[in-house]
Amino acid sequence: MNGILIIDKPCDYTSFDVVAVVRGCMKERRAGHTGTLDPMATGVLPILLGNATKAQSLLPDTDKEYECAFRLGITTDTLDITGKVLSECRSAVKSGEIDVLLPQFRGDIMQVPPMYSAVSKDGVRLYELARKGIETEREPRQVHIGVLELTGFDEGTQCGTLKIACSKGTYIRTICDDIGRLLGCGCVMTALRRTKACGCDISDAVSLDEIRRLAGSDRTALEKLVRPVEDIFSEYPRICVSSKQAFRFKNGGGLTLSRLRGLDGAENGTMYRVCGSDGAFIGLGIINAEKDELGFKKLFM
Repeated sequence: MNGILIIDKPCDYTSFDVVAVVRGCMKERRAGHTGTLDPMATGVLPILLGNATKAQSLLPDTDKEYECAFRLGITTDTLDITGKVLSECRSAVKSGEIDVLLPQFRGDIMQVPPMYSAVSKDGVRLYELARKGIETEREPRQVHIGVLELTGFDEGTQCGTLKIACSKGTYIRTICDDIGRLLGCGCVMTALRRTKACGCDISDAVSLDEIRRLAGSDRTALEKLVRPVEDIFSEYPRICVSSKQAFRFKNGGGLTLSRLRGLDGAENGTMYRVCGSDGAFIGLGIINAEKDELGFKKLFM
């Protein structure tokens, strides 16, 4: 079976746990996810099945969207509520004090990855060092925050929620920790829900419980939940080619730009979804201006 299954990941499951469940239910050996979610996080986790697993290294760099809950007045070693408490204090922050800080986190910013993360340092995962009580220098990385809004805040409990749209590689718990540092009281992330990733929305997601239920009672309904692999590349423009061009492309050959309709002035390096004359998705091509061709990138048939 080839395609994408959009799962609403439950709390306390790793992304690999979800892949294992889906692999068993779909009876498909080849399965993988499009981006790790921490065990405490829930929400959109696209699972690639069959030939769609070839898409993992080619995914468009689209923003991800999150709903994040936080609590002021506490810090932990993991920057979220699951970690070891490092400090606690009584905070009396007003919502306006948080709002005034948020603009400095929007746009392109430099972010230091947390110690409890999968980032590697000298070939070792940071979380492996953190578990041994070792803290090391981390190089700041540029990330982009498109949206950062305070969507709720209880001044009594000092708990609130944020809406965030950001680039790949952004650590939401680091944003919470940085806000807490600026407020002088500390802050931890208490919950995280991913509402959009790889162009897939939470409204399209299905729970693991539903997948298990359908696997045991209605295979036809289960298979209908699998979306075409082309959907995950919807950010890329689409081009249809003739049967002869499709044959050449399927065999790894590039297609001359002047013989393709709609590619006048196409920029070098632009990725395209290549479809046959019947509209069926064939694979991905990339503009090579030097060779004057739409070069072969990956086949998905």
